[in-house]
Amino acid sequence: MISGFFRLLLAALMAFAAAAPASAEWYEASSDHFVIYADDREGDIRIFAENLERYHSAIAALTGRTVEKPSPSNRVTIFVVGGQRDMRALTGGNRYVGGFYIPRAGASRAFVQEIRNQKGYPHFSTIVLLHEYAHHFFISSSRFPLPRWLSEGSAEFFAAASFNNDGSLLIGRAAQHRGPELLLADPVHVRELLDPALYEKQRGKGYDAFYGKSWLLYHFLTFNPDRKGQLEQYQVNLFNGMAPLAAGEAAFGDLDALERQLGAYLRAKTMMTFVLPPGKLSTGSTIALRKLPAGEAAMMPLVIRSQRGVNDKEAAEILVEARAVAAKYPDDPGVLAALAEAEYDAGNDAEAIAAADKAIAADPSRTNAYVQKGFALFRRARDAEDKRAAYGEAMQPFQALNAVENDHPLPLIHYYRSYAERGAVPPEGARAALERASQLAPFDQALQINTAVMLVREGKIDLARDYLAPLAANPHGGPLAGRAKALSEILAKAPAGAKIDAESLLAGEAGEAEEADGAEDPDAGPEPAA
Repeated sequence: MISGFFRLLLAALMAFAAAAPASAEWYEASSDHFVIYADDREGDIRIFAENLERYHSAIAALTGRTVEKPSPSNRVTIFVVGGQRDMRALTGGNRYVGGFYIPRAGASRAFVQEIRNQKGYPHFSTIVLLHEYAHHFFISSSRFPLPRWLSEGSAEFFAAASFNNDGSLLIGRAAQHRGPELLLADPVHVRELLDPALYEKQRGKGYDAFYGKSWLLYHFLTFNPDRKGQLEQYQVNLFNGMAPLAAGEAAFGDLDALERQLGAYLRAKTMMTFVLPPGKLSTGSTIALRKLPAGEAAMMPLVIRSQRGVNDKEAAEILVEARAVAAKYPDDPGVLAALAEAEYDAGNDAEAIAAADKAIAADPSRTNAYVQKGFALFRRARDAEDKRAAYGEAMQPFQALNAVENDHPLPLIHYYRSYAERGAVPPEGARAALERASQLAPFDQALQINTAVMLVREGKIDLARDYLAPLAANPHGGPLAGRAKALSEILAKAPAGAKIDAESLLAGEAGEAEEADGAEDPDAGPEPAA
């Protein structure tokens, strides 16, 4: 007999085969938490933006967490790249990627396939976006590190959402996209979810049901009335320092009994779902749509490739096309800002600065033009004879950007770097600026490590560990998560009051503290408002 869960799975697989809507013209949709660029119908883009804001509102309502409204450049920018073939080209030929997300301070980017405001279960590319935004939300709303199963289980729980035409939202549906995994992959016992060491010991790199089982456990603990409060108690146990497995056993009791209950739960004909009416959701203060002018629209496919990240060969190829577009639209500020980025990526600092200056002169609100000019000046300053003067000049576009957008994190980061890169000890204002930037962008992994190392230099070991903890627990953190975990372990072993050599810390060693050469230099230029 096929369970209700797997009947839903079959229906979802048929829905995924539906044809994509025809594209129209390039638009920018701007809301409180998102910026969307799409070559699609204006009405569809607006609905997509409204649904994403409702989704943000739903996570906040169901978790009781809040996220400070981001500055404009610190919102998640979403590029709708086209069909599966376009996504494959963007990812270097990977045909299994439905979408992806790059978290960066002042430049967080998500890449998805076509907009599909379909009824019922969402398209897989939308699921990827919702999953990654759930991670973004949780990281932005708390520095408490979630265990891997809880991080992934909660993201899967919220990503299984449906947006209704009346503005209501279903959250916590059966995760149909995890059906094949739960049915066919190697099973994962709940004890393995709760004990990372056991999971790593028993698992290779094969296909297993970790994500699906994580969703199942989170869903079960959320809706089963007999388990009410246990998930919260589990997190309290972890916060109080209990070992992962012990925290689970104390909160959930007999884990073998829990495993049997999860099996029965998966086979149930129906599952509970949160239904949030329109009155409990918000689409934010306003959603503004702007049709891109011809030049900016022509440049958009190049912008998407550039924002994805390029190597030298790709940068050179993009630059040829970007210059051709700029020759046709020489006065378009969006084109000029994109040209500045293409010139910078190709290593042409003077040309990047010239294009950025033209973009700023045409439209002083083009924040990326200030960024690219600042990047180029910083790169040039590294080889300057008079580094103090060169870095002072390099800070000017970031200071101008700070005046345009006070909470943009990049001016704060580069104020600190304007000292650190030339071997001067950053003054208190610069250190405070870096810490503020890391608070504005807790999802930027490298920034969290840099801030933690700065705090180590200041002797603030416990605070440094707080900055490292979420990244160390991040299942998608890659090498940076590994480094954060290693640094955290070194700091945990340090005797109380011990001085740690921050430079040796980066190499994985602890030793006697050493200050950077030079003294505090408060005259390098006015600091951004932090």
